[in-house]
Amino acid sequence: MRKNIVAGNWKMNKTLREGIELAKEVDQLLKDAVINCDVVLGVPFIHLASVVQAVDSKKIGIAAQNCADKESGAYTGEVSAAMIKSTGAGYVILGHSERRAYYGETPEMLKIKTELVLKHGLKPVFCIGEVLEEREKGIHFDVVKAQMAASLFDLSAEEFSTVTLAYEPVWAIGTGKTATPEQAQEMHAFVRRTIADRYGKELAETISILYGGSANPQNAKELFSNPDVDGGLIGGASLKAADFKAVIDGFNK
Repeated sequence: MRKNIVAGNWKMNKTLREGIELAKEVDQLLKDAVINCDVVLGVPFIHLASVVQAVDSKKIGIAAQNCADKESGAYTGEVSAAMIKSTGAGYVILGHSERRAYYGETPEMLKIKTELVLKHGLKPVFCIGEVLEEREKGIHFDVVKAQMAASLFDLSAEEFSTVTLAYEPVWAIGTGKTATPEQAQEMHAFVRRTIADRYGKELAETISILYGGSANPQNAKELFSNPDVDGGLIGGASLKAADFKAVIDGFNK
């Protein structure tokens, strides 16, 4: 059985003190709660070691939002997979649409990053998704398949089994357009079939595919009820503990 996962992505928000306070708030809200999913907080690099210490590791995993495509060396300002591992974090978000758009991350770079993350025993949360122009041209399935093939499909089945995917309909984030639960399910089902074509149906059924298109307390339950939507990569709603808990509750019957 694949895992349901709700992962927060704080992006470039919260000072260290604010981040520790937010993490503790989430931890407190989950302390005695029955939750039907794994919970992950994706925090800025400078927060990692402190937030790991601030939460119950049995209930909350911690993710970095990126890592370097180099092992170590003279790369000023970069943070390696080994450094992330040393903080106690367990996950790394890779290939987020903002990283691809603003920082020129290529499929080749993301392939290297994924390999380094896996080498150091971390779990990748790998983002895929098409922009508005690609959706309007009707090539969205081709784009998503190409992103997966270029960065992930050289992994062994064993390596791929540790990857969580996050589908971001980039065209529906901050554009005024809305992706429906049906559109989310359609793409998630396509992604699972694509994995099955490469690695077999049995492995494909174990891979968690998260939805990264502005999930919030109002739509989480409907989104998560789709058979191929295994949770969410949550942006804005992860910055308030009560909102994030409400999204987590989307998995409660």
